[in-house]
Amino acid sequence: MSVEPRRATVLVVDDEVRILSAVQRSLRREGYEILIAETPAEALGILAEREVDLIVSDQKMPGMSGLEFLARAIRMRPQAARLLITGWTEEVPREEMEALGIRTLLPKPWDDGALKQAVREALGR
Repeated sequence: MSVEPRRATVLVVDDEVRILSAVQRSLRREGYEILIAETPAEALGILAEREVDLIVSDQKMPGMSGLEFLARAIRMRPQAARLLITGWTEEVPREEMEALGIRTLLPKPWDDGALKQAVREALGR
Protein backbone atom coordinates (compact mmCIF):
# COMPACT_ATOMS: atom_id res chain seq x y z
CA MET A 1 0.00 0.00 0.00
CA SER A 2 1.50 3.32 -1.04
CA VAL A 3 1.43 6.33 1.22
CA GLU A 4 0.27 9.62 -0.25
CA PRO A 5 2.95 12.28 0.04
CA ARG A 6 2.04 15.12 2.39
CA ARG A 7 0.65 18.15 0.60
CA ALA A 8 2.92 21.16 0.82
CA THR A 9 1.55 23.95 3.00
CA VAL A 10 1.84 27.49 1.64
CA LEU A 11 1.19 30.54 3.83
CA VAL A 12 0.25 33.70 1.89
CA VAL A 13 0.45 37.05 3.71
CA ASP A 14 -0.95 40.24 2.19
CA ASP A 15 -3.01 43.11 3.57
CA GLU A 16 -5.11 43.23 0.39
CA VAL A 17 -7.91 40.64 0.35
CA ARG A 18 -8.08 40.73 -3.46
CA ILE A 19 -4.40 39.76 -3.67
CA LEU A 20 -4.94 36.87 -1.24
CA SER A 21 -7.85 35.70 -3.40
CA ALA A 22 -5.83 36.01 -6.60
CA VAL A 23 -2.92 33.98 -5.19
CA GLN A 24 -5.33 31.33 -3.89
CA ARG A 25 -7.06 31.18 -7.26
CA SER A 26 -3.72 30.86 -9.05
CA LEU A 27 -2.45 28.04 -6.82
CA ARG A 28 -5.77 26.25 -6.18
CA ARG A 29 -5.23 23.44 -8.68
CA GLU A 30 -1.59 22.89 -7.75
CA GLY A 31 -2.51 20.64 -4.82
CA TYR A 32 -1.09 22.76 -1.99
CA GLU A 33 -2.75 23.45 1.33
CA ILE A 34 -3.05 27.23 1.26
CA LEU A 35 -3.27 29.27 4.46
CA ILE A 36 -3.94 33.01 4.28
CA ALA A 37 -3.27 35.92 6.62
CA GLU A 38 -4.21 39.57 6.18
CA THR A 39 -1.57 40.84 8.61
CA PRO A 40 1.94 39.84 9.61
CA ALA A 41 0.70 39.41 13.20
CA GLU A 42 -1.97 36.94 12.02
CA ALA A 43 0.68 35.10 9.98
CA LEU A 44 3.00 34.85 12.98
CA GLY A 45 0.13 33.29 14.92
CA ILE A 46 -0.35 30.71 12.18
CA LEU A 47 3.38 29.97 12.15
CA ALA A 48 3.29 29.38 15.90
CA GLU A 49 0.72 26.63 15.38
CA ARG A 50 1.35 25.14 11.95
CA GLU A 51 4.17 23.60 9.95
CA VAL A 52 4.59 25.61 6.76
CA ASP A 53 6.71 24.69 3.75
CA LEU A 54 6.59 28.05 1.97
CA ILE A 55 5.79 31.62 2.99
CA VAL A 56 4.69 34.05 0.26
CA SER A 57 4.64 37.58 1.66
CA ASP A 58 3.78 41.03 0.40
CA GLN A 59 6.47 43.64 1.09
CA LYS A 60 4.41 46.78 1.87
CA MET A 61 2.01 46.11 4.73
CA PRO A 62 0.86 48.30 7.62
CA GLY A 63 2.83 47.83 10.82
CA MET A 64 5.54 45.55 9.48
CA SER A 65 7.22 45.16 6.10
CA GLY A 66 7.49 41.81 4.39
CA LEU A 67 11.23 41.76 5.08
CA GLU A 68 10.64 42.44 8.79
CA PHE A 69 7.95 39.76 8.91
CA LEU A 70 10.14 37.18 7.13
CA ALA A 71 13.04 37.93 9.51
CA ARG A 72 10.73 37.00 12.40
CA ALA A 73 9.24 34.04 10.52
CA ILE A 74 12.70 32.53 9.97
CA ARG A 75 13.19 32.22 13.73
CA MET A 76 9.91 30.31 14.01
CA ARG A 77 10.10 28.17 10.86
CA PRO A 78 13.69 28.21 9.55
CA GLN A 79 13.00 25.35 7.12
CA ALA A 80 10.21 27.24 5.31
CA ALA A 81 11.13 28.61 1.89
CA ARG A 82 10.38 32.31 1.35
CA LEU A 83 9.07 34.39 -1.57
CA LEU A 84 8.35 38.12 -1.64
CA ILE A 85 5.68 39.82 -3.78
CA THR A 86 5.73 43.59 -4.26
CA GLY A 87 4.71 46.37 -6.56
CA TRP A 88 7.91 48.17 -5.57
CA THR A 89 10.70 45.79 -6.60
CA GLU A 90 13.29 48.58 -6.84
CA GLU A 91 12.80 49.39 -3.14
CA VAL A 92 13.77 45.93 -1.88
CA PRO A 93 17.49 45.68 -1.02
CA ARG A 94 18.99 42.57 -2.67
CA GLU A 95 21.43 42.10 0.21
CA GLU A 96 18.55 41.93 2.69
CA MET A 97 16.70 39.43 0.51
CA GLU A 98 19.76 37.23 0.25
CA ALA A 99 20.42 37.46 4.00
CA LEU A 100 16.87 36.26 4.65
CA GLY A 101 17.11 33.47 2.09
CA ILE A 102 14.34 34.90 -0.06
CA ARG A 103 14.52 32.90 -3.27
CA THR A 104 12.37 35.05 -5.52
CA LEU A 105 11.02 38.58 -5.75
CA LEU A 106 7.80 38.58 -7.77
CA PRO A 107 6.51 41.90 -9.10
CA LYS A 108 2.87 42.93 -8.73
CA PRO A 109 0.99 42.32 -10.89
CA TRP A 110 2.52 38.90 -11.39
CA ASP A 111 2.21 36.40 -14.17
CA ASP A 112 0.37 33.28 -12.92
CA GLY A 113 2.82 31.00 -14.71
CA ALA A 114 5.77 32.76 -13.06
CA LEU A 115 4.09 32.52 -9.64
CA LYS A 116 3.42 28.78 -10.05
CA GLN A 117 6.98 28.18 -11.26
CA ALA A 118 8.51 30.17 -8.38
CA VAL A 119 6.40 28.20 -5.87
CA ARG A 120 7.38 24.86 -7.45
CA GLU A 121 11.07 25.81 -7.41
CA ALA A 122 10.90 27.05 -3.82
CA LEU A 123 9.30 23.77 -2.78
CA GLY A 124 11.81 21.73 -4.78
CA ARG A 125 9.16 20.26 -7.10
